[in-house]
Amino acid sequence: MGGFLVTYVLSGDFFILFFFSSFFSSSVSSSLSSSCKLQRKFNLNEMHKPGDVVLGGLFEVHYTSAYPETTFTSEPQQPHCTGFDIVGFRNAMTMAFAIEEINKNSNLLPNVTLGYSLYDNCGALVVGLSGALSLASGQEEQFLVQKNCSGIPPVLGIVGDHYSTFSIAISSVLSLYYMPIVSYYATCSCLSDRQRFPTFFRTIPSDAFQVRAMIQILNHFGWTWVGLLVSDDDYGHYVILPWDSDTNELKRIVHLIKTSTARVVIVFAHKIHMIQLMQEVVRQNVTGRQWIASETWTTASVLQTAHLTPYLSGTLGIAIRRGEIPGLREFLLKIYPEKSDNGNYNNNLVIFWEFTFQCRFAPAPKDWVEGGGALCTGEEHIENVDTEFLDISNLRPEYNVYKAVYSLAYALNDMLQCKPERGPFREHSCATLQTMEPWQLIHYVQNVNFTTPFGDQVFFDENGDASPIYDIMNWLQLPDGQIKVQTVGEVKRSGFKREELTIDEDKIFWNSESREPPQSVCSESCPPGTRMARNKGQPECCFSCIPCSTGKISKNNNSLECTSCPEDFWSNPQRDHCVPKKTEFLSYHEPLGICLTTASLLGTFICAIVFGIFIYHRRTPIIRANNSELSFLLLVSLKLCFLCSLLFIGRPKLWTCQLRHAAFGISFVLCVSCILVKTMVVLAVFKASKPGGGANLKWFGLMQQRGTVLILTSIQAAICTAWLVSSSPAPHKNTHYYNDKIVFECVVGSTVGFAVLLGYIGVLAILSFLLAFLARNLPDNFNEARLITFSMLSFCAVWVAFVPAYVNSPGKYADAVEVFAILASSFGLLVALFGPKCYIILLKPERNTKKAVMGRLTTNE
Repeated sequence: MGGFLVTYVLSGDFFILFFFSSFFSSSVSSSLSSSCKLQRKFNLNEMHKPGDVVLGGLFEVHYTSAYPETTFTSEPQQPHCTGFDIVGFRNAMTMAFAIEEINKNSNLLPNVTLGYSLYDNCGALVVGLSGALSLASGQEEQFLVQKNCSGIPPVLGIVGDHYSTFSIAISSVLSLYYMPIVSYYATCSCLSDRQRFPTFFRTIPSDAFQVRAMIQILNHFGWTWVGLLVSDDDYGHYVILPWDSDTNELKRIVHLIKTSTARVVIVFAHKIHMIQLMQEVVRQNVTGRQWIASETWTTASVLQTAHLTPYLSGTLGIAIRRGEIPGLREFLLKIYPEKSDNGNYNNNLVIFWEFTFQCRFAPAPKDWVEGGGALCTGEEHIENVDTEFLDISNLRPEYNVYKAVYSLAYALNDMLQCKPERGPFREHSCATLQTMEPWQLIHYVQNVNFTTPFGDQVFFDENGDASPIYDIMNWLQLPDGQIKVQTVGEVKRSGFKREELTIDEDKIFWNSESREPPQSVCSESCPPGTRMARNKGQPECCFSCIPCSTGKISKNNNSLECTSCPEDFWSNPQRDHCVPKKTEFLSYHEPLGICLTTASLLGTFICAIVFGIFIYHRRTPIIRANNSELSFLLLVSLKLCFLCSLLFIGRPKLWTCQLRHAAFGISFVLCVSCILVKTMVVLAVFKASKPGGGANLKWFGLMQQRGTVLILTSIQAAICTAWLVSSSPAPHKNTHYYNDKIVFECVVGSTVGFAVLLGYIGVLAILSFLLAFLARNLPDNFNEARLITFSMLSFCAVWVAFVPAYVNSPGKYADAVEVFAILASSFGLLVALFGPKCYIILLKPERNTKKAVMGRLTTNE
């Protein structure tokens, strides 16, 4: 129950002043007289039972009070109590039962009889505070032990009050007496402030825990966008339920509920507010809402009516822990009005009796009696009446009253068992039955620890709060349309001071066609693969879902950020998992790789065939006339050129990266060297055929030819060796070409080394081209100058075009360009140099004779 802070401050100040005035008058009167004299007697509804020690109680036996008009021309009259609360009266009777049970218990407070003094607060602060002052200062004459005001205090501790507002005011006043107060229903978290309320204890959890319990429920079902309605009191904010039935304000609130996208509405208010609110909900026909109830109206039977069932069935609520009190029903059955020593009936019992049996005692004891009709005999039987008073199937506040009484009893028992000179007070003294004071009992209440017959452990923390536990309730709609409130779980404080929620979802009744928990979110949950982006100017639970950018993922719902994938991984299309990046290289299994491999093997095969043809026809004039040894060496080098292209296909490895360029460079230098030497030999032979030119041939014998080819090739081998030693080519995973692919390639290591290798081949090719160009007009019988010129021209054209194509081709296509250049230049040399000869050997054998060769020479001359 929320307290009224402003009301408390104003009313509290007034009553504090009033108390001081009354107390001062009593003190002055005491100093002037040898006997105690009451300065004022409050006319309160009350119940009393004497005992060695008396415990006070403040209960809501009536809902409200009617205030008389104040004229200040006569003595002001007290408020008139209206609206009998049978459940509140049962709470008071529970305290009476607990005290009777304790008195029968030989193990608890032996040789001590507890009494009680119970007051009705009538739902009004002025009445409740009057009762508290009566209990504290002993305004009831029968409880004055001695007429000089000596003896033990009239009341040693108080159970109550019902409302937080009343408890705030009463605790503020009675803290001056240092009297322990144990409330069974006041939940305001402000009462946990030990500086303001040092004597206050309670057996019900504070609202702070109730709010956290509600948050646990919201988190459990994923409800992040909910409406909140609270009473216009200490907890009021945002949308406030007015204390008065302001029709326009209620219409506005219900219209807001109706138009809001929130499907869950929390109502943290009293049941009177819910009655007013639901009247407007019915008028506007607001259905499809999941109501979350605070403990004040979770079990309110006044709301469990047929016309509210379509709206409130399925409600989830927080309820005070239910308990069982064996013997309580039998005790309630024995209650009947009895006269006190002065011949008057106990007026609280009279009110109950008249309300239950709709009769009246004669003469009517007071003008506020609500009964009527026949006279009461006091012999009526309660069990013959259909009354909520005997329904003990759902004891909740009563269970807290029971625990509060036992808390004071166990504290008193511990205090009376103190051993002399081992006590907690000054000089290790103890309190005795004759000398004890309320402030001494506080020490023992703070340290009380016991277990109820229901199995709950009762103790108080440093703030006077009991171990918090709530039941989770659900409003089940029965086939006949009635409501049954059932327990579906609990929430309690764990050992680490965290809320622990236990809930059985299978038992929950959901007021929807799907019978599933509703969705109540401002924004739908962001699925994996997206991240949450707050919407500017909106609450935190309102957001947009932004897809993760490429290369980033989110695996969970409602991720705040997307995480980058590791270097060798990439995000899948859904952006919720990192998958290995696709690898790319010139493979033997793809069409391009297959074509290049086929072309390489075809070239190698043709070289082998040509080699075989030349071997078979090695003694024919056309082969002998064209330097057969260099031709055979040239065919071998061309075959190596075709085969080295295979090193560029397949996944790069260290040995293939190191070998591919070395094999390519040496093979081509060997090939071009043979062509260069052949060209030089042609020129030398032609000059030797001139008069006086025979000396030139001695420089181009077989040994010189072989040596020249060997030296030129060795230079390239030295270049390759230096390159491999200084900065060797190596396999490399390139991630710069594509974000989602890894390109496996061979980095050249040293660009200078690669440039020198190609440059050396180019120099030899250009030199061969120039010499062949100079010898292009020599007789066909003596040379291949024209064929060499054409072959070198095509060779140079291919490799000149290769450079820009290679530089601008990414990944595997750079390797493909290089393989294509190798194959194109190799095929060009093979066809240009050996095609015409094979044509003559195979198709024109008549031209492959000495006579034909010499005849051509004669013709040319």
